[in-house]
Amino acid sequence: MYEHLVIFKFNQQITPEKQQALQDQLLSFRGQIPGIIDMSAGVNVTEEVQNIRGFTLGLRVTFEDLDSLRAYGPHPLHQAFVASLDGVLEEVVVVDYPTL
Repeated sequence: MYEHLVIFKFNQQITPEKQQALQDQLLSFRGQIPGIIDMSAGVNVTEEVQNIRGFTLGLRVTFEDLDSLRAYGPHPLHQAFVASLDGVLEEVVVVDYPTL
């Protein structure tokens, strides 16, 4: 299995409604993109405010295997999500790793 972690930093153009819509869009991938075993997404509520650095939305996706993770990027639903970030995304951090 592989974990795919993403944290998003949005610019000032984003509204709470848009951020919620993005979260909902991510969660809609479950059952629609092959190879996804589990996933969660949510707004950052950490009390470690010194570590937030403007990142406000997190995503975790567990994939069956590396091939599933690789197929995720070009999947049409994922590409539609990427397109919806246009104009609001400032920065993103991605971490992928195999689970033991």
